[in-house]
Amino acid sequence: MNKRTFLNLLSAAIARPLLAPFSAWAAKQKLSKPQKLTNWAGNLSYSTDNVHEAASVEQIRSVLRSREKVKVLGTCHCFNSIADSRHNLLSLKPMHEVVALDAGASTVTVDAGITYGQLCPYLDSKGFALHNLASLPHISVAGACSTATHGSGEKNGNLSTAVSAFEIITAAGDLVKLSRKSDGEVFRGAVVGLGALGVITRITLDIQPTYAMRQYVFENLPLAQMKEHFDEILSSAYSVSLFTDWQKQRINELWIKSRVEHGQAFAAPPEFFGAKLATRNLHPITELSAENCTEQMGVPGPWYERLPHFRMGFTPSAGKELQSEYFVPRCNALDAILAVERLRDQVTPHLLISEIRAIAADDLWMSTCYRQPSVTIHFTWKQDWPAVRRLLSVIEKELSTFQPRPHWGKLFTLPPADLRSRYEKLPDFIKLAAKYDPKGKFRNDFLNTNLFAR
Repeated sequence: MNKRTFLNLLSAAIARPLLAPFSAWAAKQKLSKPQKLTNWAGNLSYSTDNVHEAASVEQIRSVLRSREKVKVLGTCHCFNSIADSRHNLLSLKPMHEVVALDAGASTVTVDAGITYGQLCPYLDSKGFALHNLASLPHISVAGACSTATHGSGEKNGNLSTAVSAFEIITAAGDLVKLSRKSDGEVFRGAVVGLGALGVITRITLDIQPTYAMRQYVFENLPLAQMKEHFDEILSSAYSVSLFTDWQKQRINELWIKSRVEHGQAFAAPPEFFGAKLATRNLHPITELSAENCTEQMGVPGPWYERLPHFRMGFTPSAGKELQSEYFVPRCNALDAILAVERLRDQVTPHLLISEIRAIAADDLWMSTCYRQPSVTIHFTWKQDWPAVRRLLSVIEKELSTFQPRPHWGKLFTLPPADLRSRYEKLPDFIKLAAKYDPKGKFRNDFLNTNLFAR
Protein backbone atom coordinates (compact mmCIF):
# COMPACT_ATOMS: atom_id res chain seq x y z
CA MET A 1 0.00 0.00 0.00
CA ASN A 2 1.49 3.37 -0.93
CA LYS A 3 1.55 6.43 1.28
CA ARG A 4 -1.24 8.22 -0.56
CA THR A 5 -3.56 5.26 -0.06
CA PHE A 6 -2.61 5.09 3.61
CA LEU A 7 -3.47 8.78 4.13
CA ASN A 8 -6.74 8.43 2.27
CA LEU A 9 -7.73 5.54 4.51
CA LEU A 10 -6.98 7.59 7.61
CA SER A 11 -8.98 10.51 6.29
CA ALA A 12 -11.94 8.29 5.44
CA ALA A 13 -11.86 6.83 8.93
CA ILE A 14 -12.43 10.15 10.70
CA ALA A 15 -16.13 9.63 11.28
CA ARG A 16 -16.29 5.88 11.79
CA PRO A 17 -14.95 3.53 14.45
CA LEU A 18 -11.78 1.54 14.02
CA LEU A 19 -10.98 -1.63 15.89
CA ALA A 20 -7.62 -1.14 17.56
CA PRO A 21 -6.48 1.60 15.15
CA PHE A 22 -2.78 1.37 15.92
CA SER A 23 -2.80 -2.42 15.54
CA ALA A 24 -4.52 -2.10 12.19
CA TRP A 25 -1.98 0.52 11.16
CA ALA A 26 0.90 -1.71 12.22
CA ALA A 27 -0.52 -4.69 10.33
CA LYS A 28 -0.75 -2.63 7.15
CA GLN A 29 2.81 -1.46 7.65
CA LYS A 30 4.02 -5.07 7.73
CA LEU A 31 2.24 -5.81 4.47
CA SER A 32 3.58 -2.73 2.73
CA LYS A 33 7.28 -3.59 2.40
CA PRO A 34 9.39 -2.09 0.97
CA GLN A 35 7.19 0.97 1.59
CA LYS A 36 8.75 3.26 4.19
CA LEU A 37 7.55 3.01 7.78
CA THR A 38 5.63 6.15 8.75
CA ASN A 39 4.40 7.70 11.94
CA TRP A 40 0.73 7.57 12.94
CA ALA A 41 -0.29 10.71 11.03
CA GLY A 42 1.73 9.84 7.94
CA ASN A 43 3.69 13.09 7.86
CA LEU A 44 6.99 11.42 8.82
CA SER A 45 8.72 8.54 7.05
CA TYR A 46 11.27 6.87 9.28
CA SER A 47 14.80 6.79 7.92
CA THR A 48 15.27 3.03 8.16
CA ASP A 49 13.22 -0.12 7.76
CA ASN A 50 15.51 -2.02 10.14
CA VAL A 51 12.92 -2.61 12.84
CA HIS A 52 13.76 -5.09 15.59
CA GLU A 53 11.10 -6.39 17.96
CA ALA A 54 11.88 -7.44 21.53
CA ALA A 55 9.71 -9.27 24.05
CA SER A 56 12.21 -9.53 26.92
CA VAL A 57 15.17 -7.88 28.59
CA GLU A 58 17.53 -10.42 27.04
CA GLN A 59 16.18 -9.77 23.55
CA ILE A 60 16.72 -6.04 24.09
CA ARG A 61 20.29 -6.72 25.19
CA SER A 62 20.85 -8.86 22.13
CA VAL A 63 19.82 -6.00 19.83
CA LEU A 64 21.98 -3.51 21.73
CA ARG A 65 25.01 -5.81 21.62
CA SER A 66 24.79 -6.24 17.86
CA ARG A 67 23.96 -2.65 16.81
CA GLU A 68 25.94 0.56 17.20
CA LYS A 69 22.90 2.87 16.90
CA VAL A 70 19.36 2.17 18.14
CA LYS A 71 16.21 4.22 18.78
CA VAL A 72 13.15 2.86 20.54
CA LEU A 73 9.96 3.06 18.53
CA GLY A 74 6.85 3.63 20.63
CA THR A 75 3.36 4.01 19.22
CA CYS A 76 4.65 6.35 16.48
CA HIS A 77 2.59 9.31 17.58
CA CYS A 78 5.41 11.89 17.52
CA PHE A 79 5.13 14.34 14.64
CA ASN A 80 8.84 15.09 14.50
CA SER A 81 11.94 12.90 14.26
CA ILE A 82 12.72 12.56 17.98
CA ALA A 83 12.30 8.74 17.71
CA ASP A 84 13.74 8.38 14.22
CA SER A 85 16.93 6.54 13.29
CA ARG A 86 19.00 6.16 10.15
CA HIS A 87 20.25 2.86 11.55
CA ASN A 88 17.98 0.69 13.73
CA LEU A 89 14.57 0.97 15.37
CA LEU A 90 13.53 -1.17 18.35
CA SER A 91 9.86 -1.95 19.00
CA LEU A 92 8.75 -3.10 22.45
CA LYS A 93 5.14 -3.62 21.43
CA PRO A 94 5.17 -7.29 22.64
CA MET A 95 6.06 -6.04 26.14
CA HIS A 96 2.63 -4.83 27.23
CA GLU A 97 1.79 -6.59 30.50
CA VAL A 98 0.88 -5.25 33.93
CA VAL A 99 3.78 -6.51 36.06
CA ALA A 100 2.49 -5.70 39.54
CA LEU A 101 -0.26 -3.76 41.28
CA ASP A 102 0.76 -2.70 44.79
CA ALA A 103 -2.37 -1.47 46.54
CA GLY A 104 -0.48 -0.71 49.74
CA ALA A 105 2.06 1.51 48.00
CA SER A 106 -0.56 2.89 45.57
CA THR A 107 1.56 2.02 42.53
CA VAL A 108 1.31 -0.06 39.39
CA THR A 109 4.32 -1.40 37.47
CA VAL A 110 3.96 -2.08 33.76
CA ASP A 111 6.01 -3.18 30.78
CA ALA A 112 7.32 -0.41 28.58
CA GLY A 113 5.16 -1.28 25.57
CA ILE A 114 1.78 -0.96 27.27
CA THR A 115 -0.58 1.81 26.16
CA TYR A 116 -2.90 3.84 28.34
CA GLY A 117 -5.79 2.26 26.48
CA GLN A 118 -4.61 -1.16 27.67
CA LEU A 119 -3.71 -0.11 31.22
CA CYS A 120 -6.62 2.08 32.26
CA PRO A 121 -9.51 -0.43 32.08
CA TYR A 122 -7.39 -2.87 34.09
CA LEU A 123 -6.68 -0.27 36.77
CA ASP A 124 -10.32 0.74 36.98
CA SER A 125 -11.41 -2.90 37.34
CA LYS A 126 -9.14 -3.15 40.38
CA GLY A 127 -10.52 0.05 41.92
CA PHE A 128 -7.68 2.40 40.93
CA ALA A 129 -7.01 5.32 38.61
CA LEU A 130 -4.29 7.62 37.30
CA HIS A 131 -4.26 11.32 38.12
CA ASN A 132 -4.53 12.42 34.51
CA LEU A 133 -4.48 11.31 30.87
CA ALA A 134 -3.57 12.83 27.54
CA SER A 135 -6.22 13.72 24.98
CA LEU A 136 -5.96 10.26 23.43
CA PRO A 137 -5.32 6.86 25.06
CA HIS A 138 -3.61 5.24 22.07
CA ILE A 139 -0.09 6.23 23.17
CA SER A 140 2.41 4.15 25.16
CA VAL A 141 3.01 4.90 28.83
CA ALA A 142 6.80 4.90 28.51
CA GLY A 143 6.82 7.07 25.39
CA ALA A 144 4.40 9.60 26.82
CA CYS A 145 6.34 9.93 30.07
CA SER A 146 9.69 10.19 28.26
CA THR A 147 8.45 13.23 26.31
CA ALA A 148 6.50 14.94 29.13
CA THR A 149 3.19 14.45 27.35
CA HIS A 150 0.33 15.97 29.31
CA GLY A 151 -3.36 16.23 29.95
CA SER A 152 -5.12 19.25 31.38
CA GLY A 153 -5.81 20.78 34.78
CA GLU A 154 -4.06 23.59 36.59
CA LYS A 155 -3.33 21.32 39.58
CA ASN A 156 -2.40 18.29 37.46
CA GLY A 157 1.19 17.60 36.50
CA ASN A 158 1.99 16.06 33.14
CA LEU A 159 1.96 12.27 32.75
CA SER A 160 5.63 11.90 33.70
CA THR A 161 4.90 13.28 37.19
CA ALA A 162 3.12 10.00 37.99
CA VAL A 163 6.37 8.05 37.52
CA SER A 164 7.78 6.85 40.84
CA ALA A 165 10.33 4.36 39.48
CA PHE A 166 11.53 2.80 36.24
CA GLU A 167 14.11 0.45 34.79
CA ILE A 168 16.34 1.06 31.79
CA ILE A 169 18.90 -0.95 29.90
CA THR A 170 21.93 1.21 29.22
CA ALA A 171 24.14 1.19 26.15
CA ALA A 172 26.43 -1.27 27.95
CA GLY A 173 23.53 -3.66 28.56
CA ASP A 174 23.27 -2.93 32.29
CA LEU A 175 19.83 -2.97 33.89
CA VAL A 176 19.53 0.21 35.97
CA LYS A 177 16.68 0.83 38.42
CA LEU A 178 15.89 4.41 39.42
CA SER A 179 13.26 5.62 41.87
CA ARG A 180 11.94 8.89 43.23
CA LYS A 181 12.55 7.64 46.77
CA SER A 182 16.15 6.47 46.38
CA ASP A 183 17.75 8.40 43.53
CA GLY A 184 16.80 12.04 44.00
CA GLU A 185 18.28 14.32 41.38
CA VAL A 186 19.37 11.50 39.07
CA PHE A 187 15.77 10.24 39.00
CA ARG A 188 14.44 13.73 38.30
CA GLY A 189 16.92 14.07 35.48
CA ALA A 190 16.13 10.72 33.91
CA VAL A 191 12.30 10.54 33.92
CA VAL A 192 11.87 12.79 30.89
CA GLY A 193 14.78 11.09 29.16
CA LEU A 194 13.76 11.79 25.54
CA GLY A 195 15.08 8.35 24.58
CA ALA A 196 18.66 9.50 25.21
CA LEU A 197 19.56 7.44 28.30
CA GLY A 198 18.62 3.87 27.49
CA VAL A 199 15.75 1.51 26.76
CA ILE A 200 12.96 1.68 29.32
CA THR A 201 11.80 -1.84 30.18
CA ARG A 202 9.43 -1.23 33.10
CA ILE A 203 7.82 1.82 34.60
CA THR A 204 6.05 2.31 37.95
CA LEU A 205 3.24 4.85 38.26
CA ASP A 206 1.48 6.40 41.23
CA ILE A 207 -2.19 5.47 41.35
CA GLN A 208 -5.18 6.54 43.43
CA PRO A 209 -8.69 5.25 44.17
CA THR A 210 -10.88 5.16 41.09
CA TYR A 211 -13.26 8.05 40.47
CA ALA A 212 -16.10 8.99 38.17
CA MET A 213 -16.29 12.10 35.99
CA ARG A 214 -18.73 14.19 34.00
CA GLN A 215 -17.93 16.18 30.89
CA TYR A 216 -19.76 19.27 29.67
CA VAL A 217 -19.15 21.35 26.56
CA PHE A 218 -20.05 25.02 26.17
CA GLU A 219 -20.12 26.84 22.84
CA ASN A 220 -19.01 30.32 21.77
CA LEU A 221 -17.22 31.76 24.79
CA PRO A 222 -16.70 35.47 24.01
CA LEU A 223 -13.04 36.41 23.85
CA ALA A 224 -13.74 39.42 26.07
CA GLN A 225 -15.13 37.11 28.77
CA MET A 226 -12.10 34.83 28.48
CA LYS A 227 -9.79 37.80 28.93
CA GLU A 228 -11.72 39.05 31.95
CA HIS A 229 -12.19 35.67 33.66
CA PHE A 230 -9.27 33.56 32.38
CA ASP A 231 -8.16 32.25 35.77
CA GLU A 232 -11.72 31.52 36.89
CA ILE A 233 -12.40 29.52 33.74
CA LEU A 234 -9.21 27.45 33.93
CA SER A 235 -9.77 26.70 37.61
CA SER A 236 -13.49 25.91 37.27
CA ALA A 237 -13.02 22.12 37.15
CA TYR A 238 -10.52 19.27 37.37
CA SER A 239 -9.65 19.49 33.65
CA VAL A 240 -10.49 22.34 31.28
CA SER A 241 -9.79 22.77 27.56
CA LEU A 242 -10.52 25.74 25.32
CA PHE A 243 -10.80 25.09 21.58
CA THR A 244 -10.59 27.94 19.08
CA ASP A 245 -10.05 28.67 15.40
CA TRP A 246 -9.01 32.22 16.47
CA GLN A 247 -11.84 33.81 14.50
CA LYS A 248 -14.89 35.92 15.46
CA GLN A 249 -13.50 37.06 18.81
CA ARG A 250 -14.58 33.89 20.56
CA ILE A 251 -13.52 30.48 21.85
CA ASN A 252 -15.45 27.91 19.79
CA GLU A 253 -15.81 25.28 22.52
CA LEU A 254 -15.07 25.06 26.23
CA TRP A 255 -14.69 21.48 27.53
CA ILE A 256 -15.09 21.08 31.29
CA LYS A 257 -14.25 17.71 32.89
CA SER A 258 -15.30 17.39 36.52
CA ARG A 259 -14.79 14.68 39.11
CA VAL A 260 -18.08 13.48 40.59
CA GLU A 261 -16.99 14.09 44.16
CA HIS A 262 -18.02 16.40 46.98
CA GLY A 263 -16.37 19.77 46.50
CA GLN A 264 -15.22 19.01 42.95
CA ALA A 265 -18.39 18.41 40.96
CA PHE A 266 -19.20 21.10 38.40
CA ALA A 267 -22.82 22.23 38.33
CA ALA A 268 -23.31 23.08 34.68
CA PRO A 269 -25.42 26.23 34.21
CA PRO A 270 -27.17 26.95 30.89
CA GLU A 271 -24.68 29.77 30.37
CA PHE A 272 -21.07 30.02 31.58
CA PHE A 273 -19.36 33.41 31.17
CA GLY A 274 -21.46 33.99 28.08
CA ALA A 275 -20.90 30.54 26.55
CA LYS A 276 -23.97 28.37 25.95
CA LEU A 277 -24.23 24.80 27.23
CA ALA A 278 -24.14 22.43 24.25
CA THR A 279 -27.26 20.41 23.55
CA ARG A 280 -25.44 17.62 21.69
CA ASN A 281 -22.06 15.89 21.72
CA LEU A 282 -19.42 17.83 19.81
CA HIS A 283 -16.03 17.14 18.21
CA PRO A 284 -13.33 19.81 18.85
CA ILE A 285 -13.40 20.31 15.07
CA THR A 286 -17.08 21.18 14.80
CA GLU A 287 -17.46 19.87 11.26
CA LEU A 288 -16.47 16.34 12.30
CA SER A 289 -18.66 13.70 13.90
CA ALA A 290 -18.48 13.45 17.69
CA GLU A 291 -18.75 9.67 17.43
CA ASN A 292 -15.05 9.19 18.15
CA CYS A 293 -15.11 11.55 21.17
CA THR A 294 -15.61 10.62 24.80
CA GLU A 295 -19.13 10.99 26.23
CA GLN A 296 -20.33 14.52 27.03
CA MET A 297 -23.64 16.07 28.15
CA GLY A 298 -22.84 15.48 31.83
CA VAL A 299 -23.22 11.71 31.57
CA PRO A 300 -21.16 10.22 34.43
CA GLY A 301 -18.53 7.64 33.57
CA PRO A 302 -15.16 6.27 34.67
CA TRP A 303 -12.17 8.59 34.68
CA TYR A 304 -10.46 6.92 31.72
CA GLU A 305 -13.55 7.42 29.54
CA ARG A 306 -13.78 11.16 30.29
CA LEU A 307 -10.26 12.55 30.76
CA PRO A 308 -9.22 11.87 27.12
CA HIS A 309 -11.04 13.69 24.34
CA PHE A 310 -11.04 10.62 22.10
CA ARG A 311 -12.16 7.05 22.63
CA MET A 312 -9.73 4.15 22.35
CA GLY A 313 -11.65 2.24 19.67
CA PHE A 314 -11.88 5.23 17.33
CA THR A 315 -9.56 7.39 15.25
CA PRO A 316 -8.25 10.14 17.53
CA SER A 317 -8.37 13.79 16.53
CA ALA A 318 -8.62 14.27 12.75
CA GLY A 319 -6.18 11.54 11.72
CA LYS A 320 -4.59 13.32 8.78
CA GLU A 321 -2.98 16.29 10.50
CA LEU A 322 0.13 17.99 11.86
CA GLN A 323 0.56 19.16 15.45
CA SER A 324 2.55 21.87 17.24
CA GLU A 325 2.35 23.03 20.83
CA TYR A 326 4.03 25.71 22.93
CA PHE A 327 4.25 25.92 26.71
CA VAL A 328 4.32 29.42 28.19
CA PRO A 329 4.49 30.46 31.86
CA ARG A 330 1.03 30.64 33.41
CA CYS A 331 1.68 34.26 34.41
CA ASN A 332 2.15 35.18 30.72
CA ALA A 333 -0.55 32.95 29.30
CA LEU A 334 -3.20 35.52 28.47
CA ASP A 335 -0.72 37.82 26.75
CA ALA A 336 0.63 34.87 24.75
CA ILE A 337 -2.86 33.79 23.71
CA LEU A 338 -3.72 37.30 22.57
CA ALA A 339 -0.43 37.47 20.64
CA VAL A 340 -1.48 34.40 18.64
CA GLU A 341 -5.00 35.76 18.25
CA ARG A 342 -3.53 38.78 16.45
CA LEU A 343 -2.12 36.35 13.86
CA ARG A 344 -5.56 34.85 13.23
CA ASP A 345 -5.79 35.68 9.55
CA GLN A 346 -2.43 34.01 8.89
CA VAL A 347 -3.11 31.02 11.12
CA THR A 348 -6.70 30.05 10.40
CA PRO A 349 -6.41 29.07 6.70
CA HIS A 350 -3.98 26.30 7.66
CA LEU A 351 -5.57 25.30 10.97
CA LEU A 352 -7.98 22.55 11.94
CA ILE A 353 -8.27 23.70 15.58
CA SER A 354 -6.25 25.06 18.52
CA GLU A 355 -6.50 23.95 22.15
CA ILE A 356 -5.50 25.86 25.28
CA ARG A 357 -4.79 23.96 28.52
CA ALA A 358 -3.15 24.49 31.93
CA ILE A 359 -0.56 22.13 33.46
CA ALA A 360 1.02 22.25 36.92
CA ALA A 361 4.74 22.81 37.48
CA ASP A 362 7.08 19.90 38.25
CA ASP A 363 10.72 19.26 39.13
CA LEU A 364 11.75 16.98 36.23
CA TRP A 365 14.79 18.44 34.47
CA MET A 366 13.69 18.14 30.84
CA SER A 367 9.99 18.58 31.41
CA THR A 368 8.33 21.40 29.51
CA CYS A 369 6.82 22.42 32.88
CA TYR A 370 10.06 22.33 34.88
CA ARG A 371 9.54 24.74 37.81
CA GLN A 372 6.94 26.55 35.75
CA PRO A 373 3.13 26.37 36.00
CA SER A 374 2.24 26.48 32.34
CA VAL A 375 -0.47 27.05 29.79
CA THR A 376 -0.13 25.40 26.39
CA ILE A 377 -1.23 26.71 23.03
CA HIS A 378 -1.73 23.71 20.78
CA PHE A 379 -2.24 23.74 17.01
CA THR A 380 -3.75 20.91 14.97
CA TRP A 381 -2.82 21.81 11.42
CA LYS A 382 -3.88 20.74 7.98
CA GLN A 383 -1.20 18.52 6.50
CA ASP A 384 0.73 21.13 4.54
CA TRP A 385 4.20 21.17 6.08
CA PRO A 386 5.75 23.94 3.91
CA ALA A 387 2.95 26.34 4.90
CA VAL A 388 2.99 25.23 8.54
CA ARG A 389 6.77 25.55 8.77
CA ARG A 390 6.56 29.16 7.60
CA LEU A 391 3.80 29.88 10.11
CA LEU A 392 5.64 28.29 13.02
CA SER A 393 8.54 30.69 12.65
CA VAL A 394 6.07 33.59 12.73
CA ILE A 395 4.30 32.22 15.82
CA GLU A 396 7.58 31.48 17.60
CA LYS A 397 8.77 35.02 16.93
CA GLU A 398 5.51 36.44 18.28
CA LEU A 399 5.82 34.29 21.42
CA SER A 400 9.56 34.80 21.91
CA THR A 401 9.06 37.33 24.71
CA PHE A 402 7.50 34.54 26.77
CA GLN A 403 10.33 32.02 26.19
CA PRO A 404 8.01 29.22 25.01
CA ARG A 405 9.05 25.58 25.30
CA PRO A 406 7.78 23.43 22.42
CA HIS A 407 6.34 19.97 23.06
CA TRP A 408 9.16 17.48 22.56
CA GLY A 409 7.13 15.25 20.23
CA LYS A 410 5.58 17.89 18.00
CA LEU A 411 6.66 20.22 15.21
CA PHE A 412 8.64 23.39 15.83
CA THR A 413 11.29 25.51 14.11
CA LEU A 414 12.88 27.09 17.19
CA PRO A 415 16.65 27.47 16.74
CA PRO A 416 18.51 24.84 18.80
CA ALA A 417 20.43 27.48 20.76
CA ASP A 418 17.16 29.10 21.84
CA LEU A 419 15.68 25.73 22.79
CA ARG A 420 18.72 24.77 24.86
CA SER A 421 18.67 28.10 26.71
CA ARG A 422 15.20 27.31 28.07
CA TYR A 423 16.35 24.26 30.04
CA GLU A 424 18.57 25.29 32.92
CA LYS A 425 19.34 21.66 33.80
CA LEU A 426 20.41 20.72 30.27
CA PRO A 427 24.15 20.66 31.13
CA ASP A 428 23.39 18.18 33.91
CA PHE A 429 21.20 16.13 31.58
CA ILE A 430 24.02 15.94 29.03
CA LYS A 431 26.34 14.62 31.75
CA LEU A 432 23.70 12.06 32.75
CA ALA A 433 23.34 10.91 29.15
CA ALA A 434 27.11 10.55 28.86
CA LYS A 435 27.11 8.37 31.99
CA TYR A 436 24.58 5.87 30.63
CA ASP A 437 25.40 6.21 26.93
CA PRO A 438 28.99 7.43 26.55
CA LYS A 439 29.25 6.63 22.82
CA GLY A 440 25.84 7.98 21.81
CA LYS A 441 24.16 4.68 20.90
CA PHE A 442 20.73 6.20 21.59
CA ARG A 443 21.31 9.59 20.01
CA ASN A 444 19.95 10.56 16.63
CA ASP A 445 19.91 13.62 14.39
CA PHE A 446 17.10 15.27 16.37
CA LEU A 447 18.86 14.91 19.72
CA ASN A 448 22.28 15.80 18.36
CA THR A 449 20.94 18.97 16.73
CA ASN A 450 18.67 20.18 19.50
CA LEU A 451 20.42 19.05 22.68
CA PHE A 452 23.93 17.70 22.23
CA ALA A 453 25.40 20.12 19.69
CA ARG A 454 28.29 22.08 21.15
